[in-house]
Amino acid sequence: MRQPRQHLTAATALLLTVPPLLWAGNAVVGRLVRELVSPLTLNFIRWLLAFLVLLPFAAAVLRRGSPLWPHWRRYAVLGLLGIGCYNAFQYLALQTSTPINVTLVGSSMPFWMLATGLLFFGQRVSRREVVGALLSMAGVLLVLSRGQWSQLLALRLVPGDVYMILATIAWAFYSWMLSRTAEPAGVRQDWAAFLMAQMVFGLAWSGLFAAGEWGVGAAVIHWSWPLAAALVFIVIGPAVLAYRCWGAGVQRAGPNAAAFFINLTPLFAALLSAAFLGELPHWYHGAAFALIVGGILVSSRR
Repeated sequence: MRQPRQHLTAATALLLTVPPLLWAGNAVVGRLVRELVSPLTLNFIRWLLAFLVLLPFAAAVLRRGSPLWPHWRRYAVLGLLGIGCYNAFQYLALQTSTPINVTLVGSSMPFWMLATGLLFFGQRVSRREVVGALLSMAGVLLVLSRGQWSQLLALRLVPGDVYMILATIAWAFYSWMLSRTAEPAGVRQDWAAFLMAQMVFGLAWSGLFAAGEWGVGAAVIHWSWPLAAALVFIVIGPAVLAYRCWGAGVQRAGPNAAAFFINLTPLFAALLSAAFLGELPHWYHGAAFALIVGGILVSSRR
């Protein structure tokens, strides 16, 4: 069944722009602290602290008799895909790849979102969405090639790129599931309750993954003020605020239109890398930005 096409307003566009900015910061910070904490442990600590931050606002959803529990299977899958798998794969990717490369691979999102919707959710793909995806991917490839298309022929995937592909596929399924309402309006309309319902299961999944990391002796953690500061940012920004904005934006604009905003992440990552990692942006970052925004506008037009 084809989902009704929603109109992309300026407010919705702003909602969908905030998450890529915060997630780009998450990639840069994750790269900076990779020697201080192992990836699966970082993911677990991130969501444990986010759970504690959100608890005063959404504790009621966890009580017996809450409308969450009749739909626990749906929230368990949402928690696995959006909290457990996506973030774990991203932090694993940052062990062997740079923030810009990781976010660039993640910018294949429009392809995976369209393919997932077509194959698993009965969503038709319009010509405008295909053109928008091609424009956005052209922007991604422009950055990836550093403005020289011949460099694409020498492209080699590292383990981090493979992890990020898996993360992107998980996020595509997560976003499509977000767009399909199955729970009572009382949970869906309360953003804190809706996020908490996912988080309680996502925390369990991420804890299971972290336990496996410790079990095989691959876990590392060195407590310090830089790590504490990184955790404050990761919890408040990428974990809580970004998920709030993304969930609201997907419900307003639909998964396909929202997917194109993911392609802003590598451009934000390039700017943040310049500020914090000493990697300066180039002319092709601006050209890529124009292509990506063009893809967003084309795909979202009525």
